[in-house]
Amino acid sequence: MELIFSYLFIFFARVTDVSLSTLRILMIMRGRSLVAAVIGFFEVSIYILALGQVIGNLNNPLKVVAYALGFATGNLIGSRLEERLALGVATAQVISLEKSEVMAQMLREQGFGVTVLEGCGKHGTHHILHILLKRKDLPCFMDTVRAVDNQAFVSVMDTRKIFGGYFAKIKAK
Repeated sequence: MELIFSYLFIFFARVTDVSLSTLRILMIMRGRSLVAAVIGFFEVSIYILALGQVIGNLNNPLKVVAYALGFATGNLIGSRLEERLALGVATAQVISLEKSEVMAQMLREQGFGVTVLEGCGKHGTHHILHILLKRKDLPCFMDTVRAVDNQAFVSVMDTRKIFGGYFAKIKAK
């Protein structure tokens, strides 16, 4: 029984510390270094405890397997957690060959700030919709774009920092 508890401890400790690692990196990328430092303290504490259980017992390959499985699972859970939290801001650019004016109007009605730029592409001049949005609003944004023009070219980039600008509460459909 004690051996099974040891395997479970190693596995769940790695799941936890790798998930925390994902959040810590996310906080660093968002410029929240104090939060990242606090997360890092707990992350490395858990990591050392798990590693100690394995290093002290290298003759037990199942502990190594539990460690590796915990690491892999922690990566999976950490990435899902990051998607769920959707912290931060994104920049989207949309090119709709025929419906850019309608799309800009619909996005504005939903509360998105839209700047329309003119661009020259292979087939002539087109409008480029430039939108800064909270990452948590990305699904609503994408639903609107697809509803207006499912052939639109959409580019979404992570944005580290913004200053000023227009950010209203987005109205869900």
